[in-house]
Formats: sequence, structure tokens, C-alpha cells
Amino acid sequence: MPKSYGEGCLAAHALDLIGDRWTLLIARELMLGPKRFGAIRAGVPGIATNMLSQRLEEMVAAGLLVRETLAPPASVVVYGLTDAGEGLWPILKALCDWGVRQPGHDPTLFISPTALMLSMRAMADRGGQPMTAGFAMEEERFEVRLGGGAYSVRRVAAPGRELCFHGHANGLAAMIYGARPVAEAIAAGLGRVEGDPSWAQRFVDRFSLPG
Repeated sequence: MPKSYGEGCLAAHALDLIGDRWTLLIARELMLGPKRFGAIRAGVPGIATNMLSQRLEEMVAAGLLVRETLAPPASVVVYGLTDAGEGLWPILKALCDWGVRQPGHDPTLFISPTALMLSMRAMADRGGQPMTAGFAMEEERFEVRLGGGAYSVRRVAAPGRELCFHGHANGLAAMIYGARPVAEAIAAGLGRVEGDPSWAQRFVDRFSLPG
């Protein structure tokens, strides 16, 4: 990486690799699988195109990302996390756990679909009956499984229709974490649910923000 604190401290060394602005948010967008440049840009809309190009190159050079070209007929360049990049998840989770307890958070600001999925991964109640739900947001589709002490989320081509939440990430975040029941959230236009509404409420009840 081009910048360094010039210290032998391990924390300083880590910050040499991931301390630049946008680096952790780019890693966040790739936590659930590789993406094209445009898809990363859509998930981090505040970054300029040239800055994103620079950060991606720096992260590849640092061993956090790998750049590859998909086989035909796709033949597009995608970026994915290396093992070192995947290892940033506990840091992102710790930031979520810390940030939710700090004043000043504005949930009306942009939330990417991946950011919502990772927030839910951090805040989920993993106990209780196993449940599966799909999420369809903008161009991204996910499947969430939780219960029995486990939690998993993955990107899918098409989520199951037994229970699926549809909408924009900000609206669905308000549905998942808000105080109003799912039926009222749907009536307020925060999103829609495909499947049994009572089952959707049970699913949403498994998520909460401290305080």
C-alpha cells in the first residue's frame, strides 16, 4: 500500500493495509461473493470512480482482493476477497456492534443490500426454530437461514418463494429493525412480503438493535 504509519505496532501495520477511506466498505460489499466494478460502485455510491479504481488496485496489491475474468460467455472482470480479505469480517462485525451503541446514526441514509445482509448477520438471534427467508433488493438476491445456533446468508440467482422480502434496502431495514409490526410496515410502503405474513413476523422478531 502507498501509505504507511511507519510503526512496528501490529495495529499500525493493519491500518497501513485497511485504514484508508473506503477500503473496509469495499471489503464489505464483497463479503458475500465477487462483484463487477459497477456492482461495487452501486454498493458504495459515495466513492468517485477513479478513487474506486485506485482502491481496488491497492487492495489487490495488498493481498486483500483478487481480480479475475469470468469464463465466456460472461467474460467480465470481477473482484473477490482473498482469505486475508475474508478475515476482515470479525472487524466489520465489531464495528457494527460498536457503532449501533453510538449516538448520531441516521438510518435514512443510503444502505446497500449487502450492508443490510451483513448487519442482520451481526444482529441475529441464532436460537429457536430454523427459518429460511429470501431477500430481493434492487439487482441483488439473497437467502438467509437461521436457527439452531447457526446463521448463514448467501447470494442466489433467485430466492425461494415460500417467504421472501421484496423492496429497497432502506425500507427493508426499517421493516426488520423498526418497532412497527410487519403488516404495518408493508402498509406504510417499506416493502412487500411474499409468503405467510405471520411467518414473516416471526422471522423479523429474530432481529433487534441494542438499545
